[in-house]
Amino acid sequence: MQPCKLTEQEFVRIYTFIHRKYGIDLSKKRVIIEGRLENYLRQMGFSNYSEYMNAVESDVTGKLELKLVDLLTTNHTYFMRESEHFDYFRKVVLPELKARHEKTHDLRVWCGASSSGEEPYTLAMIMTEFLGLEASNWDYSLLATDISNDILRQAINGIYTSEQIAPLPDSYKRRHFKQLPDTNLYQVNDELKKKVIYRKFNLMDEFPFRQNLHCIFLRNVLIYFEDPTKNAIIQKCYDNLEHGGYLFLGKTETIHREDTEFKLVYPSVFRKS
Repeated sequence: MQPCKLTEQEFVRIYTFIHRKYGIDLSKKRVIIEGRLENYLRQMGFSNYSEYMNAVESDVTGKLELKLVDLLTTNHTYFMRESEHFDYFRKVVLPELKARHEKTHDLRVWCGASSSGEEPYTLAMIMTEFLGLEASNWDYSLLATDISNDILRQAINGIYTSEQIAPLPDSYKRRHFKQLPDTNLYQVNDELKKKVIYRKFNLMDEFPFRQNLHCIFLRNVLIYFEDPTKNAIIQKCYDNLEHGGYLFLGKTETIHREDTEFKLVYPSVFRKS
């Protein structure tokens, strides 16, 4: 069955639904919406997008809505993306946090757009290597969240090709990955997996943290939000960081000085004073 062409009314209905529920602006992404939904509608037997959205909105289980989110959210990432941020985290942020929290031995880091796991696993490796022989004395488990169930399953599995892990230092690959038999696939080892806690989370919701965080990575996700929503999320990040805490955004993302109390300390890295 071939679905009808996406009408303007159906396009508006879909992007309005996603914006209302998740804050993501797809109003200029018609080609992406049609391209990602067309095959799915055909497979599921829907004759048009209106019929599909009727099913999504009336599904009390919420499964169709979750699948819609999985299909429409972009998850493009790779190991060591924007590597200068990881260098700054290792050379500046971690030494400062370690000195400040020497008594509690507690590092609270959140990766708010974990995608398929490359970023949170990289952060966990950096923290493990930085702490060295002292690592067992520190609580540095990292919370990693995303809104897509499908992508979170990939992250939890932690399986990547040799090409995907190629940007990592050889020492990281040797220590933190195991090759799957008779393949070019490598899986994050159990010890590192224990350092990353994956959860489904919508950035539009209230942040659930009981204690303020020391560092937030929210890179390359705010570009999908309109300014009012983006500013509200940034304010929630500010409110949930301890004084002196850090917020990392993507290199193409920025914060207007008049809209925040964050101070820029490095390109796309902000600090709560």
